[in-house]
Amino acid sequence: MESSNRVTPVPSNTNTRRLRVAQGLVLLFHITGFLGLAFSDNPEFYQEFTPLTLILTALLLLAFQPGRNAAFWSFCFTVSLMGYMAEVVGVHTGKFFGHYTYGDTLGLKVLSVPLLIGLNWLVLTYVCGNLAHYLPLPQLARILLGALLMVGFDLCLEPVASTYDFWHWSAGVIPFQNFRDWFIFSCLLQVLFVRAGFKKHNKLAPLVYLVQLLFFFFLGSLQ
Repeated sequence: MESSNRVTPVPSNTNTRRLRVAQGLVLLFHITGFLGLAFSDNPEFYQEFTPLTLILTALLLLAFQPGRNAAFWSFCFTVSLMGYMAEVVGVHTGKFFGHYTYGDTLGLKVLSVPLLIGLNWLVLTYVCGNLAHYLPLPQLARILLGALLMVGFDLCLEPVASTYDFWHWSAGVIPFQNFRDWFIFSCLLQVLFVRAGFKKHNKLAPLVYLVQLLFFFFLGSLQ
């Protein structure tokens, strides 16, 4: 007698529809935010939705992670905690990333650092790790590529960070130390991604990276 608990596979056309809906939502979040920040008379209104956009994007990515096992959740917790603690050290000592302070755009702060910054590190690590995993590369090359993708994202974000009250650099100058430390720390996080025991294939990840990269690139180009 066959078990009645057999899991019925989701039809491929259903999966495709879900992916298209998720991609549409990601585009909607970022296009609306871009137009509001760049062209409205009240960009501060749109800045208030930054935490919500980050959380919703993370949830959409989570929905397309196959096999969310204990190793996956452990990775999420570890990266989020490490990212947050690295920022605490950076803000209070200047020995990591440089001398900077956080504004109010990213929401509630504890120890002068937004709690959501850990989620931001997780999303970026996860998305860039997935992109690097698409290529048939050895492990070290994937780690380095993932870290470079993370630094590339930061290069587009930094020019507009102070404009929209994400964070502010001492004397308004972005130090080379920031990009150096970003690369070092990103390599460490990519090591965790590569070694974590969960499936590294999220169909939404490429669009999330591209949309966020272009979002900050075009905001910067309008300054």
